[in-house]
Amino acid sequence: MADLRELYLEMVTDHAKHPRNRGKVESYDSIGTGNNPLCGDKIVVTVSLDGDTITDVKFDGEGCAISTASADLMAEVLTGKTVQDAKDIFQGFHELVAGDGTSEVPRKLEVFSGVREFPIRVKCATLAWHTVIAALDGVDEVTTE
Repeated sequence: MADLRELYLEMVTDHAKHPRNRGKVESYDSIGTGNNPLCGDKIVVTVSLDGDTITDVKFDGEGCAISTASADLMAEVLTGKTVQDAKDIFQGFHELVAGDGTSEVPRKLEVFSGVREFPIRVKCATLAWHTVIAALDGVDEVTTE
């Protein structure tokens, strides 16, 4: 368990300080805006699609380390997946951070399992995910409240 916590801290810190997917997709098909008024996180997610396959995901905005790291890893994990895959992964991720954690998620997302111990941080970890799903569903804006 200590190893998972250390990995969580390393990954969150790395992806928060050096996000690889920050920015805006140049030619996007979907865009969504997310807001977490509780802690002030605001995010814009842009998505490029080739048919039903996500070819690129980028995010921009202001957010805490957990929010930024989650958005960055989300973009990494969803690129190359179908829209339905993205929705399934989101459900698993939400279960991981807010439920009993029994759902399977891509391995690199498992580090967020510790968020379950801090319920107030669940909204930080899931903001980008809610935003990308809203964008894919054609909803312009989503809030955690």
